Amino acid sequence: MRPILLASALLLPLGACVSLTENHYGPQPAEQAAMGDFGEATLRNAAGEAIGRAALTQGPTGLLIRIEASGLTPGWHGVHIHATGRCDAPFTSAGGHINHAAPAAPHGLLNPDGPDDGDLPNIHADADGRVNAEVFTSRARIAATGPGQWLWDADGSALVIHAGSDDHRSQPIGGAGGRVACGVMAAG
Repeated sequence: MRPILLASALLLPLGACVSLTENHYGPQPAEQAAMGDFGEATLRNAAGEAIGRAALTQGPTGLLIRIEASGLTPGWHGVHIHATGRCDAPFTSAGGHINHAAPAAPHGLLNPDGPDDGDLPNIHADADGRVNAEVFTSRARIAATGPGQWLWDADGSALVIHAGSDDHRSQPIGGAGGRVACGVMAAG
């Protein structure tokens, strides 16, 4: 019984050090929320219906993006960060991938000369068309400083989900097909 009391006494002060701010993605540390290191996007299909969301969290070495969506075709889907924060169907208004290398890097996580800044791993929709995934990139950021391309520039950025999987090699988008969902990313 004595070790349990000692452990409880040691943990009590630690629990008092963290305050939480509630948002619709769950609690976040208030100190980080004040720094603006969180973002979000409502994902919409071509009919303009909200089909999911993406939550962006800045870390010290890159950006974590949590994607929750439904209504997709079962299987793998390419997902990319696009250079313009507009999502007018068929989502070509989102422009191309963020890609500020000079000269521009070619597409593909598996391309020996790539990847471009907007490349992300594929996501998988289950048999019911639902996605619950996390992807990470060190080539994009929402913090004022740090690694990666700044997403909160004058024309914003968008997260785009494609109809098929990205082969991570072929140009210009890895054969991922049409754009089936899009969300304008904004500070949370």
